[in-house]
Amino acid sequence: MAYGDYSDEHIKTILGSVQTIAMVGASANPNRPSSFAMKYLRNKGYKVVPVNPGQAGKEILGEKCYGSLEEIPHKFDMVDVFRSSEAAGPITDDAIRLKDEKGISVVWMQLTIINEEAAARAEAAGLTVIMDRCPKIEYGRLNQELGWGGFNSGVISAKRPKARIVS
Repeated sequence: MAYGDYSDEHIKTILGSVQTIAMVGASANPNRPSSFAMKYLRNKGYKVVPVNPGQAGKEILGEKCYGSLEEIPHKFDMVDVFRSSEAAGPITDDAIRLKDEKGISVVWMQLTIINEEAAARAEAAGLTVIMDRCPKIEYGRLNQELGWGGFNSGVISAKRPKARIVS
């Protein structure tokens, strides 16, 4: 599949098939986009495993953080890359190497993360690849949720309606 040529059905199929996501680049800082995405995806029923060498052994949002994909002791379906395009190459190579052992079927590179060479290697190895998209945003968009601001408050406007004068 060509980069960026992802149908809504393709994205829905991926999001419907994965259960456990290894989030590489997960942050303990609640103001970082990875924290918003992790919290949102967990609230939607996904198990999200944080991967961050600087936080290994600690917890992020109540989940044990690992230093690498290889350190995760259980299977996971998807690798969500919250790192640079350059870093996505070695991360993708790790996913390819571990795909059978860990059950990985998808490498998802976040917004602005594009590494076509890594994507080609992953696809040649039988993995599905998505680049320059966010699973949180795609989930919200495909389910008609107000999730663009990092949360779903259900509130469309903070303005109060003007009082009506009835005569």
